[in-house]
Amino acid sequence: MTAKAAAVTKVSLGVCVGKAGLHAGELVYVKDGAREFSTFGYADAWLASATRFEISPDLPLHSGHQPRKAPTKDDSRFFPALGDTEPDTWGRRVIARAHAKERKNNPTLKALNELDYLCTVDDYSRVGALRLRAADEGFLRTVDDGCRAMPPLFELEHMLQASHAVERSEETAEDLKYLLGKGTSLGGARPKCSVLDQDGALALGKFPSVTDQRAVVRGEVLALRLAARAGMDVASARIELVQGVPVAVIRRFDRTVEGGRIPYWSGTTILQAGRNDEHAYTEIVDAMRARCAHTAADARQLWRRIAFNHLITNVDDHLQNIGFLYAGKGLWRLSPAFDLNPFPDKDRESKTWLSDETGPVTSVTDLMALASYFHLDATQALQSLGDVVSSLKNWREVAQSAEVGMSARDLDDFAPAFEHGELEAAQTLLAR
Repeated sequence: MTAKAAAVTKVSLGVCVGKAGLHAGELVYVKDGAREFSTFGYADAWLASATRFEISPDLPLHSGHQPRKAPTKDDSRFFPALGDTEPDTWGRRVIARAHAKERKNNPTLKALNELDYLCTVDDYSRVGALRLRAADEGFLRTVDDGCRAMPPLFELEHMLQASHAVERSEETAEDLKYLLGKGTSLGGARPKCSVLDQDGALALGKFPSVTDQRAVVRGEVLALRLAARAGMDVASARIELVQGVPVAVIRRFDRTVEGGRIPYWSGTTILQAGRNDEHAYTEIVDAMRARCAHTAADARQLWRRIAFNHLITNVDDHLQNIGFLYAGKGLWRLSPAFDLNPFPDKDRESKTWLSDETGPVTSVTDLMALASYFHLDATQALQSLGDVVSSLKNWREVAQSAEVGMSARDLDDFAPAFEHGELEAAQTLLAR
């Protein structure tokens, strides 16, 4: 006797864009046994619109459904730009925990599939401008009129406690309900929660982990503040103390002052890369030439960021930590820098390669040798490097400022990330 074939699941959702929710097309998700894939078809009205654009670089503007099959099990079952809106590792952890608790009470509940994860992100905090809605219904995971879409800043203590409970596997159903869907695709596995800042703007609260051996959240805010001093466009960040515990509050850059939503692509998306693929910064510049409104300016900014990452030992520079915002007329621009973290205990070797020929970034010399690829002549490259080095001279003073609040012990912990031979090599190069 043969086993009964698993039922095929097929779900259709509308994909909309922006605060106005303009209908861009239809996403169809299919699960057939262990196979999961999706298709997308643009709406005729979107194709006829003067403001149309490709919602993902692998979705050319033509009629008919286009298929997407994940190249590996680690890649999204959805087109990359939609994959950018999926929950990150932390968000998936919260969703999975909440589902597991529900299954204890309801054993007939089916296991989660990839569409479940995609759809469990709150509409209000979903990254970028893409939004999902069921047929003839409202946007997925929205709140009733008059209700709060996100917790306000003063509830950070509740969010922190709930996050730590999840990390310790001591969470209650209330903790999970509070956190569910309020993570983002920005930030990886560390505990976090979307929050409304004091002025009502959307932000991300990033919490220390119960396993941290150093002041990681202070380190990230320090790096972002130093990056701004180095002439980089960065996400605004500060430290808020919650019962004496530091929490990083980082403003979302994919929203306008009026609450508008800005389309977003990750570096993975613009390169149409697999999540585990090795790629190079020179490839990103190549993609910029085809996709960006101001390629030269963005390429110079990217080179400055590479130099900064190298000199603060930020070796978590994978493609998901590089972003692009829509600039109009089918063109994009480099987003503000985010997720900058000094790693004093790591070798100074970038995760994204400088080029296919040179491999990872391991020296300032390598960076200078390829500066022209990033639209910099020798003088401009030295000026950019000088700005970065100058910003790092007083890193201890910035670290001890009220906005960061590092202790003397924290300074000792982070010193190897900022004070090393490569910084000396950069200073020597600038002194010639």
